[in-house]
Amino acid sequence: MYLAISAKYGDIPNLDILVWSQLPTGAGLGSSAAYAVCLAAALLTACGAISCPLKEGESTARWTEEELTLINSWAFQGERVIHGNPSGVDNAVGTWGGALRYQSGKITPLKRVPMLRILLTNTKVPRSTKVLVADVKEKLLKFPAIMNPVLDSIDAISQECQSLLETMPANPSPEDYPVLEELFDINQHHLNVLGVGHPSLDRLCQVTASHGLHSKLTGAGGGGCGITLLRPDTSLLAVEATKEDLCACGFECWETNIGAPGVTLHSSSSLNTKVLHALGES
Repeated sequence: MYLAISAKYGDIPNLDILVWSQLPTGAGLGSSAAYAVCLAAALLTACGAISCPLKEGESTARWTEEELTLINSWAFQGERVIHGNPSGVDNAVGTWGGALRYQSGKITPLKRVPMLRILLTNTKVPRSTKVLVADVKEKLLKFPAIMNPVLDSIDAISQECQSLLETMPANPSPEDYPVLEELFDINQHHLNVLGVGHPSLDRLCQVTASHGLHSKLTGAGGGGCGITLLRPDTSLLAVEATKEDLCACGFECWETNIGAPGVTLHSSSSLNTKVLHALGES
């Protein structure tokens, strides 16, 4: 990416690039795309292909839509180097943030979606996306009359979820989260039918259900990670008790948000002490 961007937009100065991440690699969380997006943004800024949007006194800033599109296109090339034939979803989410709809190769950013609290759990069970996709394809070919309606139902769940998320900010209702929880449960059952579940993910769902929470797999399935929806009124005590039980299963947990902004330029003053220390040692 360094050589290609330099050849297209002019020489990039000699750089030392320091990377740190809180994302576990190889867990289906888009860590490679996050890396590619940040690298593309940094290199394009360094050679002047995009502006430096940070103004004096600001702690963070984002690029224009046109510049984000350029960042995304180069990040996708980085993903191709890493994965060969990626969908482009992960780098698009890393670039624009928020929520996106992906259907038949078309990516559409969703407007006005709320930021959702989630518990992200890594089962630490390795899996192969390639093998899982091949197994699902085999099932579809073997039982088309059974499996195609399952896929249609999953599509309907996605559309229902999209409609709900887009109406939540303007017309919040006490029923919003129970509906989302029900959609989580139905989706997880369907994914098990497709064959991308795993006993570790079943255990995750059982543990969180014992605390009144609802979970589903994320990524390719077959292990990897799951997400648990946290209502706005879910207490810290309940979250900590759930995390403790999940860690007792050998899992790793983080509380985070869905719907955060995408790639962002930060001033040095906005970075935490740990990051500043790492930069100072580079």
